[in-house]
Amino acid sequence: QVQLVESGGGLVQTGGSLRLSCAGSGRTVSWYSMGWFRRAPGKEREFVAAITWSGGNTAYADSVKGRFTISRDTAKNTVSLEMNSLKPEDTAVYYCTAGDAAPPLLQFPSVYGYWGQGTEVTVSS
Repeated sequence: QVQLVESGGGLVQTGGSLRLSCAGSGRTVSWYSMGWFRRAPGKEREFVAAITWSGGNTAYADSVKGRFTISRDTAKNTVSLEMNSLKPEDTAVYYCTAGDAAPPLLQFPSVYGYWGQGTEVTVSS
């Protein structure tokens, strides 16, 4: 069983930065690809970023490319999302996920089997 706990959300002004972290527990979590999805108020869940178990492959939504960076520490079973140049449209609940996903399917939520409870990010204009 894998459990994921997110942290780092909060309120930030437009143009600001936040760093989200996700700690995974369970001996197999380091074998999984990990990623971030988000759900904005009134909208469907959408892919943000993902990274393979080795860290050798990453994927980003077009809306966050160049602003967000995903990284992981396999030894610590953590994945982070550095978010810069934040915009009001980045406001959402951000969910950490882990699963047996591989390119080119990293952006599809159905390939992930484990999800965190979410952390809220609010970007004020």
